[in-house]
Amino acid sequence: MRRFSLWLRGKPFVADSLLAGTLFLFDAIAFVGNSEMRSWPLYILVAVAVSVPVAWRRRHPRIVAASVLTASLFSSLAGMAVGESTNLHPSLLALPIMLYTLVVYVGRRDAAIYLVALTGDAIVALLAFGQEPISAVLFTVLMYALAWVAAEFLGARRAYDEAVEARLAVAEYDRDRRAEEAVAMERTRIARELHDVIAHGVSVMVVQADGASYAIRKDPDRAEQAVANISATGRQALAELRRTVALLRTNPYVDDMPLYGTAGLAKVVDMMSRAGLNVEIEQTGNLDDISPAISLGIHRLVQESLTNVLRHGGHAPRARVSVVRRDEDVLVEIVNNGVGVSTSTVQGTGNGLLGMRERVAVLQGTLEAGPAEDGHWRVRAELPLE
Repeated sequence: MRRFSLWLRGKPFVADSLLAGTLFLFDAIAFVGNSEMRSWPLYILVAVAVSVPVAWRRRHPRIVAASVLTASLFSSLAGMAVGESTNLHPSLLALPIMLYTLVVYVGRRDAAIYLVALTGDAIVALLAFGQEPISAVLFTVLMYALAWVAAEFLGARRAYDEAVEARLAVAEYDRDRRAEEAVAMERTRIARELHDVIAHGVSVMVVQADGASYAIRKDPDRAEQAVANISATGRQALAELRRTVALLRTNPYVDDMPLYGTAGLAKVVDMMSRAGLNVEIEQTGNLDDISPAISLGIHRLVQESLTNVLRHGGHAPRARVSVVRRDEDVLVEIVNNGVGVSTSTVQGTGNGLLGMRERVAVLQGTLEAGPAEDGHWRVRAELPLE
């Protein structure tokens, strides 16, 4: 039964057609029980005129309301003409039904006008059929009052349901938007991690390969060392890539993965030194007990900055790295102290600096990148500890 009710709720015309058929059935039962009725064609005509339009009450409420009221007036006047005071139609319950429909689907103004017309129709019916005024008036008033109150209650319920549906729609949209933002942030994070790993290793390998090609004939020992550095850098980049993929598949800051910290910075500096970059590093404070997110951020900032110095630092690239843990934040500063013009064939895309800015923004920190007062390029970041 509940399924049938839900099915009817989605098919209003079918429900209204069943209602119209029920009203006509009431008239048919009354007709069968009244053996003294002489004007049965008139009775059937009125029954059809009152009940059938109800099937379209929600599609054309004003037209159906006027039609039912007209049929009721015609029934009263025709009953007076033929002199049959028993010519009453149970299907005239369509009158309060149409009042209810006007209140719910049209508005109170049209319903109030219709109520005034119903009052006139009730007066005509009293005169036509000679009913007791008090009982007839009380019944009519009660019937129309119940129809109006029910309509007001249902209208309030519908307004509440519409408000709930609107809020659900907004919540669903917000959920979808948050999901899209989460996907976009995840894509950005993956792109940033892969860029930091691959661009760093490949850049070092390209620089070493260029150096080996220059020295392969004049200084074979130096070329051999450069090739060894390329091999070591490639293996390290591959290991770092595998580690990054493992992190991205699970949690980017899981506890069983080694943190970067002091040892990680020393490893980056050692690799860059073997690649030909003269690096000085200064670490102040305990950098091994800070959160993994901050530790990873420091590592990537130093790694990317030193890679850029190696690529664009000229013939004698030099850099100074300073990582200072303070009371409320960690200060990371990388300064390019080299001179000369770079002869590297590696061209930058700007993604490195963009990735650093995104990473620092995620960590709620600040980043400054640009030429310092002495003309050297400087990257300075402040990463809050909490």
